[in-house]
Parts: sequence; structure tokens; C-alpha cells
Amino acid sequence: MTTRGPLLAFLLSLVVGLCLTVPAGAVQPDEVLDDPALEGRARALSAGLRCLVCQNQSIDDSDAPLAKDLRVLVRERLKAGDSDEEIIDFVVSRYGEFVLLKPRLLPQTWALWFATPLVLLVALGVILFSYRRRKALAKSPKPLTANEKRRLKRLVNED
Repeated sequence: MTTRGPLLAFLLSLVVGLCLTVPAGAVQPDEVLDDPALEGRARALSAGLRCLVCQNQSIDDSDAPLAKDLRVLVRERLKAGDSDEEIIDFVVSRYGEFVLLKPRLLPQTWALWFATPLVLLVALGVILFSYRRRKALAKSPKPLTANEKRRLKRLVNED
């Protein structure tokens, strides 16, 4: 038996795995700003903005035309002198909180932030309650009282 087949499959899966873990980096050379500081800010901002087409990637990683438009918009606003917060506020006012990959802690996003911990606490409470109940039922039963013994004897004798 040769090991060539499994070795080839392993190497192929390794190459594919490495390709999938490297970010796509969809920023085109014509989008890159000349000022490295502004470009760094642009990359940081676009890494936190969701591509509205892909919905699972940042605009920095997406090749969608809308993502490119958003990357260009972020860079134009940076060149105009807007702060990072002003740019984020502008994009959110235009597209809603959904555009943020990490939503802000606001009353309308409380469900996103607190639903999972709340469900976890409820589940732990149910598990704890069930465990205690099962433990209480597993204990040896109390001995019968004299009244219960007489009643049991009568029931057994009736048959």
C-alpha cells in the first residue's frame, strides 16, 4: 500500500486551509491613500464596517461593488478631515446599525448583547433545578407511618 494518496490529500487540504485563512484584502491599488497614517485609519475603519452585500465580511475584505463604494467613501471623508467617529456616524446614519460588525451598546441592540448570556443563565438555572430535583427524588423514601402501614395491609388483604 502506498502513502502517496493520503499524503497528497493531506497536502492539498493544508494548502486549501491556508488559502481560506488568509484575508482576501479586496482593497484595490487605486483606492490606497498616499498618506500611510490616513490609510491605516481607513483600514481600521473599513475592517469594522460590514459589507451589506456579503453580510459576513468587512468592506475591507469584500470584492462587492458596494463595499468598494463604501471604502472610497471612508477614504474621501478621511481626506476631508472627518474624525473616525464622524465617519462611523455618517455611515451608520446612511445604512443603519447593521453596517457595524460590532454593534454599539444601545437600547435597540440590547437583545444582541444580552440575549445569549440571558439564555445561558436560564439554561444553567434549569439544569441546576433539574439536578436538585433528581437528587431529592433519588434519596431513600421516608418510612411508612402507622396509618399508611394499616392502609397498605388492608389493600393487600382485599386481593
